[in-house]
Amino acid sequence: MDIKAISSENRRQIDDFISSHWFSTDMVVKGELVDMTVLDGFAVYDNEAVIGLVTYRIRSNECEIMSLDSLRGKQGIGTALVNKVIEIAREKKCTKIKLVTTNDNINAIRFYQKRGFDMTNLYRNALNVSRELKPSIPLLGDFDIPIKHEIEFEMDLKNQ
Repeated sequence: MDIKAISSENRRQIDDFISSHWFSTDMVVKGELVDMTVLDGFAVYDNEAVIGLVTYRIRSNECEIMSLDSLRGKQGIGTALVNKVIEIAREKKCTKIKLVTTNDNINAIRFYQKRGFDMTNLYRNALNVSRELKPSIPLLGDFDIPIKHEIEFEMDLKNQ
């Protein structure tokens, strides 16, 4: 698996990947509009094509995973990318890694719990605010589940 950090050399390709999978390079998390073109991260390549991407940001002693995409399920791409973020978070002396997903994202909810993340907060009806900032967020998500809430997960790095 060829994993490369986001850099000035691949930034345009990464931004194009984000746009094609997230419908823009802006993301709304807990009422904050985040410019994904400035985030750090790692990409998995198959030849020259991006087949997986994780983006994150570090604030103080917390690392936040902002996005995770794998175009080929069940091949360890997502796990490898999350492990790279865990490695960086430890190097930067972060005490926790957190992330937010929406209530419809059953695959993410399963994925993160299987990898040691705990559900810590439910932000009821958070997508009402998110849609004010980014109207393109759909009303229905995976499995035709109405997208309403944000769910926050954390991994405690202090006790590991």
